[in-house]
Amino acid sequence: MKKIFALIFVIHSVFAFSQVKWMTIEEALNAQKTQPKKIIIDFYADWCGPCKIMDKKTYGNPIIYEFLNENYYPVKFNSEDKNTIEIYGRKFSNENTSHKKGRNSLHEFTQFMNVNAVPSTVFLDENGKPITMLQGELSAKELEPYLEFISNDLYKKVKTKQDWEDYQKKFRSKIKD
Repeated sequence: MKKIFALIFVIHSVFAFSQVKWMTIEEALNAQKTQPKKIIIDFYADWCGPCKIMDKKTYGNPIIYEFLNENYYPVKFNSEDKNTIEIYGRKFSNENTSHKKGRNSLHEFTQFMNVNAVPSTVFLDENGKPITMLQGELSAKELEPYLEFISNDLYKKVKTKQDWEDYQKKFRSKIKD
């Protein structure tokens, strides 16, 4: 029995240290003050099936979580959260949650970021300003080119749809099928 518990502990330890190191939005914005990095925000909801798939398959992919942990401040934000947060010089809350039946209302920060569906992935620059948003479930292979594209500031050079298509053709995924 002790061997089984020891094995479970070892497996849990390996997985606990080899995942995305999620932060709150407040932690990420504060970290930017001393070490500027872009922020990626995963907007999700507890009831969202595609969000859970992304957690497991997309963010659970070693190529993705290693790249995120090294190049971004990754933030996980419950789009229906009930807590009040204070960022950008103002308070964001979700006061309508207790009055609504069924799914909860969207948090004010979710609305502020123009997120109206989950899952949504929002990228912020080193100053906490929005770069772009990707809506819907993304596989690891679908997210990977965006991570490199945005972290290396290549998005600043792309002006046309053709530029983006050229980037995608040249991009070589590190994810094995």
